[in-house]
Amino acid sequence: MLDGMAGRCHSLAVTMIKGYSGTVSLADGLTLRQARPADLDQIGALLSERGEPDDAVDHRLVVADPDAGLSACAVVVDGDRVVSTATLLDEEVRIGGVCLPAGQVELVATDSEYEGRGLVRALMHWAHERSAARGHVVQAMIGIPYFYRLFGYEYAIDIPQALNVNALPPGDGTGTLRAARPSDIPSMAALQASAQSGFDVTMPHSAACWRWLLDHESSNLWVLEHADTVIAAARTTPPGEEMLLAEAAARDEAAARDLLSGVAALAPGGQIQIVHRAGTVTGNAWQEFIDHEPRRNAEQYYIRIPDVAALLDRLRPLFWQRLTTAGIDRTGRDIVISTFGAHYRIPVLAGGLGEVVTGGPIQSPGSVEGAGVAPDHLAALLFGPHGMEGLTRIRPDVYSADEELFQVLFPPLTADVLSYYLPY
Repeated sequence: MLDGMAGRCHSLAVTMIKGYSGTVSLADGLTLRQARPADLDQIGALLSERGEPDDAVDHRLVVADPDAGLSACAVVVDGDRVVSTATLLDEEVRIGGVCLPAGQVELVATDSEYEGRGLVRALMHWAHERSAARGHVVQAMIGIPYFYRLFGYEYAIDIPQALNVNALPPGDGTGTLRAARPSDIPSMAALQASAQSGFDVTMPHSAACWRWLLDHESSNLWVLEHADTVIAAARTTPPGEEMLLAEAAARDEAAARDLLSGVAALAPGGQIQIVHRAGTVTGNAWQEFIDHEPRRNAEQYYIRIPDVAALLDRLRPLFWQRLTTAGIDRTGRDIVISTFGAHYRIPVLAGGLGEVVTGGPIQSPGSVEGAGVAPDHLAALLFGPHGMEGLTRIRPDVYSADEELFQVLFPPLTADVLSYYLPY
C-alpha cells in the first residue's frame, strides 16, 4: 500500500460534493461513493486478494450488522468495477472516566492496477469526514509502519508484548473450556471491564465487535465455565504451529491458571504465546510461567487527533481532577499549551476549567508559563506511557515552563486496547 501512495498521491484531482455520504469525483473518471449491496462480492474479492481471505468474511459481518451497515464502507469504482475500499468502525476510548467517541479505519485495499493514484488518500479523507460527522474526537488504529502518519496519525499507545510460556500451571480442573456463544457476551464484557479497570486508558470491544468476533475466522473466543458461570475468557488465534492467547480475563487466579492450561491443551505440542496484561488477574497469575523477554522493538497503536481544541475540551474534567487531587490552585491563570503553529488556553476558574480558547502561533510558550508540544507528539502526551516528564527527556520540542503543573496534567499512562484485529 505504501508504494501505491508514492508519486501521484499529491496530484489527485478531487471534487467534493457536500457530506461524507455523497459522491466524490476523482481523476481519470473514477468515483468514490458509499458501498452498495451489488458491490459486496467485488469488495470481498479485492480484500481477499490484497489482504487475507478472512477479510472478506469480516467485511460481510460488519456491513450486515445494524450498528454499522453499508454506510460504514466506501468504495472507489471505475465504472462498475470496485478498485479500492475502506471501512470505518465506531469505537470508544476511555481515559480517567472520560469517554471519547472514536473511529477506526479497517479493511483497506486497492487493486494493484490502480495503485499510485491517491485512492487510499481519498478514502481516508472520506473516513475522517464520516468520523467527524459521527462525533468522533479521535481515531485509533493498527497500521503498517509509517504509512498512516501520512494521514495525521501518530504513534501513541504501547502494544503489549506476546511472550512465550515456558511452563504450564497446575490447574485444579474445576472449569470447563468451551467455545463462546452469543449468550456469553455479557459475561465476557464484564470480565474485560474488570480487567481493564486498572488501566488509565482503555478501548473496550463495542457491542457490535463482540458479535463479529464470535463469527469471524481470524481468531476464536473461549470461555471457562464452572457451575454454569463464566469465570474466565480469552481470544486465541486458530490452532497452528503456535497459538497466541490474547485478551485473557479471569475472575480469580485459580480460574486464570485453568484458562492457560485449557488453551494450551488445544495447541499443537502445547506451544503457546500469551499477550501479557500487567497488573490484571491473569497477568499476576501467569508471572512465573512466562518468559519475560526485554522488548526488542517498539510496537504502538496509532492515534489521530483531528481537532485539538475539541479533544482538550472533552478532557477538561480529567484535567481538573488531576489538578485538585494534586492540590494545585491556579485560579485566574490560564493553562497554555502551544503546538507552535497554534496554542490553546484553558481558563482556570474557581470551580473548574473554562472552555478551551484557540489562538495563533506561540513559538516560545515558556514566556507565558506554558508548555510546548510538537503536534506530532500530542497524542503520545495525552494517551501514552511517557507523560510530560518522559517526553521532555527524549523530545526537544516537548517542554514546559512549569514542570510541576504540566507533569500533573500529563502523567505517564498505562493502556489496554481491545481491537477487532489482534496486532500480532
